[in-house]
Amino acid sequence: MISAIDLSADVGLVAVGLVTANLLLGLMMALRYSPLRYWPHKHFNYFRLHNWTGYLLLGTAILHPVILLFSSTARFRLVDIIYPVHSPSQPLENTIGAIALYLLAIVVLTSYLRVTLGRKTWKAFHFVTYAAATALFWHSIFTDSELKNSPLDPFDGEKVFIEVCLLVVVGIGVLRWRHAIRKARAAHS
Repeated sequence: MISAIDLSADVGLVAVGLVTANLLLGLMMALRYSPLRYWPHKHFNYFRLHNWTGYLLLGTAILHPVILLFSSTARFRLVDIIYPVHSPSQPLENTIGAIALYLLAIVVLTSYLRVTLGRKTWKAFHFVTYAAATALFWHSIFTDSELKNSPLDPFDGEKVFIEVCLLVVVGIGVLRWRHAIRKARAAHS
């Protein structure tokens, strides 16, 4: 039988996969990728998929710590989930995870208000995604998935998955940054 701590860790891994997929889809939009012209050579609404991965990411990011409330050994209370500064295990890492969740919630909420906020303001809020992803990866890499304060094993299978996703996201960030610089230079020419 799977424990609440194990289930929470698994849901956290799903969140890492979702943030990676979401950022990839966002990059495709920023670079004006055409699935009709390139792969899969069909009309594909990746904007909708980007939105849904964002909603699923927010849902899994909320579910991840809530599951710990059902563990008899983790000793997390609701206050430890909402404000984990004094959580029973790894308070710094859990606080950084909570920051990731709150930043992600801001991005999703402002996306609903995209038209009202205007493109420039909305886009500024949307770039908070990178700060949320940074906090999410920090939390994911440095938190002991068994909540036993064990030292980091960077070659653990779960950590390798997170590290590979992090490398993909860093690559995405560099591509996005280079695209923005080229676009700004072209506008000033």
